[in-house]
Amino acid sequence: MTETMKFKGYYGSVELSIEDDCLHGRLLGIADIITYEGNTVHEIKAAFKEAVDDYLQLCKEISKRPEKPYSGKVMFRIDPAVHAKAALAAELQGKSLNQWAQEVLSDATK
Repeated sequence: MTETMKFKGYYGSVELSIEDDCLHGRLLGIADIITYEGNTVHEIKAAFKEAVDDYLQLCKEISKRPEKPYSGKVMFRIDPAVHAKAALAAELQGKSLNQWAQEVLSDATK
C-alpha cells in the first residue's frame, strides 16, 4: 500500500521496500523525478521535506520554474453519451458542468 505526504503544495509517496529494508518515495504529480528514502517514519518525512526544499532551491539556482502539481485543469475524453448525461445532470441541478464534475469527483475521492 502506498501512503502519501504533503509539504509546500507537493505530494510524495511512501512505500516499503522489504528487499532494501527501507522506506522510499518520490514526488507525485510532476514530470521531474525526485526521490527520497529513510529507515523510519521520522526519517522518510524529513527526507521528503528535504527533497521538496532541494528541488525548489535547484530550480531557483538554474532559473527554472518549478513544476506545480495539480494545476486544477483536468482534460480527458469521455464517451459522448456520458458527456451528454453529465451535462444534463449539471443543468438540472442549476450548475455548470465544471461545478458538477468537481462535486462528483470530490465525493468520489473522499
